[in-house]
Amino acid sequence: MSWTTLSLFIPTFFFVSITPGMCMTLALTMGMSIGYRRTLWMMIGELVGVAVVALAAILGVAAVMLKYPDIFIVFKTVGASYLFYLGVQMWRSKGKLAISTDTDNAIRHNDWDLVVQGFITAIANPKGWAFMISLLPPFIDQSKPMASQVSIMLVIILLSEFICMTIYATGGKGLKRSLGQSKNVKTLNRLAGTLMCAVGIWLFVG
Repeated sequence: MSWTTLSLFIPTFFFVSITPGMCMTLALTMGMSIGYRRTLWMMIGELVGVAVVALAAILGVAAVMLKYPDIFIVFKTVGASYLFYLGVQMWRSKGKLAISTDTDNAIRHNDWDLVVQGFITAIANPKGWAFMISLLPPFIDQSKPMASQVSIMLVIILLSEFICMTIYATGGKGLKRSLGQSKNVKTLNRLAGTLMCAVGIWLFVG
């Protein structure tokens, strides 16, 4: 991956990760109820799940592109268009991602249960699959070795997810109160939406 591509991929995926969603909500509520150290078990499962989803998205699409090179243009166009669409939707959001306060039914206390819960949450998240399938393929450079690109992407994705879950898990009541306000969620969505639209345009014309 070139430095130009990395300079766009890193902040783009960070904003995707930091936006409140299923995994981040789980990290926040567990961090408040059972502490950061115990929440790490859930985070391990979530990271494994994210890695599976990311690899499935990259390798599945890459296999198709290697067999049918012309499809790369289609994937690139569709991915760029979808990112732009997501950016617009984030701008139009009215704070619907506000964190729920009902956590009594979501948390288990056995370490293995926490790992499984994190893994299932990542695997069963439809938005996660949508982001991976649309976001990752356009960043693939067909002129460079696939293995190194996949490795770099995976490291960036997992590091970004871990940092964001740590922020949520250690944020406590202050972060929950802040994200419970529609205007704050709306601001976060608009920042992420702006970057999504910009990256979508760059991928489309690049």
